[in-house]
Amino acid sequence: MRATRFRNTERIGFIGTGSMGRPMIAKLLQAGYQVDVYDIDPAAAKDVLEKGARRHDAPRDAARDCGIVITCLPLPQDVFDNMTGEQGALAGMPPGSVWIDTSTTDYHNTIEIARRAAAIGVHSLEAPVSNLSHMGVDFANVSFFVGGPTEAYVRCETVLQIMGAISFHVGDIGQGQSVKLLTNLLFYAAAVASGHALCRSVREGIPGQQAWRKFVGSSANSVAIEQFVPFLLDGSYDRSCTLEITVKDMGLTVQLADELRVGLPIGRAVEKRYSEAGRKFDRYDSHLRVVELAEVVFGVRLQVPGYRAPSKYGANATHPPDQEFLTDPVGRIKPKREHVFPPDDVPLSDIQIHLLKSLVGELTYVNRLILDEAFDLGRGMGLGDPLIHDVITWSVGASAWSDSHAQQYGNEQLVDLVGAIAPPLTTVPQLICPCKEELR
Repeated sequence: MRATRFRNTERIGFIGTGSMGRPMIAKLLQAGYQVDVYDIDPAAAKDVLEKGARRHDAPRDAARDCGIVITCLPLPQDVFDNMTGEQGALAGMPPGSVWIDTSTTDYHNTIEIARRAAAIGVHSLEAPVSNLSHMGVDFANVSFFVGGPTEAYVRCETVLQIMGAISFHVGDIGQGQSVKLLTNLLFYAAAVASGHALCRSVREGIPGQQAWRKFVGSSANSVAIEQFVPFLLDGSYDRSCTLEITVKDMGLTVQLADELRVGLPIGRAVEKRYSEAGRKFDRYDSHLRVVELAEVVFGVRLQVPGYRAPSKYGANATHPPDQEFLTDPVGRIKPKREHVFPPDDVPLSDIQIHLLKSLVGELTYVNRLILDEAFDLGRGMGLGDPLIHDVITWSVGASAWSDSHAQQYGNEQLVDLVGAIAPPLTTVPQLICPCKEELR
């Protein structure tokens, strides 16, 4: 028997009103839902309160008598603290209600909270969010990877579709978090590699914006390059996400690989880079600060004088919200953004042109290698290749390589698309670690 979906006259509790949570709350309010919210920082809820949400002083009160309670919080401990205990959301949730966790957290944490929820008749879903474009959550352009009972998923599917663009039911509790880590791995590796490629370009006298345009228009392109590299070029390092989150995510990814006995050599090297950045910089600093490690090694600054990325999360916090959007060949929506670089492009020498061509080859190769590792993780979780392909395609980890090759995954040999010589498989590519590092 098909479960009845909640009507928009029913109440939804929402715990966490940060940059990811606020736009989802706004979408729910716009759809006519009554939303009760809690955040440890009362000021964080100001925007949604003005739009009609009701604020409470404890998670328990925000969740009381709600049919659905959604958490959107930074760290595993935050989720645990807000869901359990006398003031936790579970203390206010009625039997038959559903808890949906949209955080990226430790699935062991999720399983334990789900166990406690089941004891009082509350159903649990994990639904970590992946942006389909930079901060796509601002206009509901996100995907949810949902783990948990099918009946609970069907019951809440409408709510998920209101908050985002697409959702996938990927299996039991634990699978959603694991899939999210898989897609994040692709993004973080591409962010590190593209930052290093830019550093090499700038060191050889190629303006950063010219190198970036070359990468965007090539087989090396990815969500990380196209939509996040501009925050390196304007010197903001992207204010939408903290370094603390990326360090946490990569730590969880390596932990998952250990449990699944997956080698993950490139992923482990990426984790080391983020860990190093986490030790060097403030944990609340911007997540792309990891690339500054490479800037120091190469003795360059990627910031283009006078340029500001067309986003409120870049150097210009007053930039207006996106108004125009494009749909790519896959069907993903992204903002139509105009980039204005004050410095003019310069004529490039044959050596510089050859360097860019080689870097395109290296970036493409990194995208292929890290896709290998993402599929290894997915297969280790017991997921089929078609589902792995779908969640990668509809995530922040998508790349030109994954779009064009993942469906035929494992049925072909690597084709060097630009004639560059690929690094040997016994070493981590230098675009991940500026200095050669032997695999162990």
